Amino acid sequence: MSLGVERPMIWLPESLDSYGLVDIADVVESDVFDGITSAPSSLEQVSFYVIPLLRGAEPLRLMARMPALEVVQAQSSGVDAIVPLLPAGVTLCNARSVHDSATAEMAVTLVLAQLRGIPDYVLDPGFWPAPDDLRPTLADATVLILGYGAIGVAVARRLSGFECEVIAVGRTERPGVEPVSALARLLPRADVVIVTVPLTSETDAMVDAAFLAQMRDGALLVNVGRGPVVRTDDLLAEVASGRLCAALDVTDPEPLAADHPMRSMANVLITPHAAGRTTVLAPRLKSLVAEQVRRYVRGDSLLNIVAGDY
Repeated sequence: MSLGVERPMIWLPESLDSYGLVDIADVVESDVFDGITSAPSSLEQVSFYVIPLLRGAEPLRLMARMPALEVVQAQSSGVDAIVPLLPAGVTLCNARSVHDSATAEMAVTLVLAQLRGIPDYVLDPGFWPAPDDLRPTLADATVLILGYGAIGVAVARRLSGFECEVIAVGRTERPGVEPVSALARLLPRADVVIVTVPLTSETDAMVDAAFLAQMRDGALLVNVGRGPVVRTDDLLAEVASGRLCAALDVTDPEPLAADHPMRSMANVLITPHAAGRTTVLAPRLKSLVAEQVRRYVRGDSLLNIVAGDY
């Protein structure tokens, strides 16, 4: 909080009370902006802005009209839509700690469902596998996690009990983590590739025809990161040939058209960007927002500050 700002203006999606912040009501000003109703009249005074979740681009455009803005708190892990519109000098924080567990659970759910053929049984209740219709397992499999930030680590933690080998790949090499430059060597080893990277200039269309061609026959690609990280047409060519399988919680575009070929392919499982839609989302978000507001008011360091191209 800047020196000289006696009562900073905080914009929240709900009231101070709903965040358990009534005790600081005498040291801050606050307005509620949920992204649906009109913007409050305090637009030029707001210094801490919690962006409403899943409300499109309009709440993001408001940042350009906030001359006193100091901090933007996103309620999502990915901030690719926010970064291009963020005013210079404004601190951006994401909700990295909130979504990790739920996204990791979804990643493992998609892997298990697709490997074990669960969609076949759901779509055809009368389906009975032939004696030689055997399914792959996570046990004895090699799983490559592309993106070893908080979500990637959470995925690895959940895979630890499945008797599989986990290969972690991050932007830079560090103990236990392979660099992206090693993908050409690592991809042919993987039975499952789980994509958790955010969307940046480096990861846009990262999973393209050349990337997919290096995956072994029959491998499974799982994307719980961002849709544009995977080049859709290139993936379509691979799954249409039957060489690869896919399980996608995010796509490009999103959603895919109702008649998109991948929607009707037996070797492709698609969920509607549902990883974060859980009963623990709201309370975890409120806990994070409350902590960030308190830190801001006290002048303490904020959590989850996004640096550079994150």
